[in-house]
Amino acid sequence: MGSAAEAPAARALLIDLDGVLRVWPDHDAALERAYGVPVGSLRATAFAPALLERAIRGATTDAQWLDEVAARIAALAPQADAAALVGAWSAPDAARLDQPVLDLVRRVRRRMPVLLLSNATSRLPRDLEALGIADAFDAVVNSSEVGAIKPEPAIFAHALARLGVAADAALFVDDAAINVEAARALGLRAERYVDAEALRAWLFAHGALGDD
Repeated sequence: MGSAAEAPAARALLIDLDGVLRVWPDHDAALERAYGVPVGSLRATAFAPALLERAIRGATTDAQWLDEVAARIAALAPQADAAALVGAWSAPDAARLDQPVLDLVRRVRRRMPVLLLSNATSRLPRDLEALGIADAFDAVVNSSEVGAIKPEPAIFAHALARLGVAADAALFVDDAAINVEAARALGLRAERYVDAEALRAWLFAHGALGDD
């Protein structure tokens, strides 16, 4: 792959939500202790690949996924109010926006379209509304609506088609190395998210930001 100077001008930015724009609190252990369930059981249960993948592919709804998580937690700790625990853990208002990253998104949109590309459940539209960023993007590609998930090529192809840009004219930012590598293999200019300052420098280097 050529350098940024040799590549075609960037025409769009594809950006991840969780771990980049949205930050979830590290409160799992505190919740688990408060509800009397084994520490580590929430993530181990909710993010078990066979369970999570059905939700982010759209085979089950967000509500069905969380109900199944609660049922499995209840089997581990019958004395606990598993439904209340899962509700507190997954409440959208528990998360916060990374404001410096959102500010960068807004600046990039002055130059090119920005597409949110997320492995998400069916509740993504409600979450974006709750966060106040439903109108922060030119397009949203939700894995549970597409039926493909990152790092699969199909979801990247879908996103590029939505924007009408070629892979080598697209920038991609994600916090997961596997997704970044997959995007690079498809020809996108991809960067693993570390912090807002490093992202600002990378976007500037690729012409997505000006001096404003």
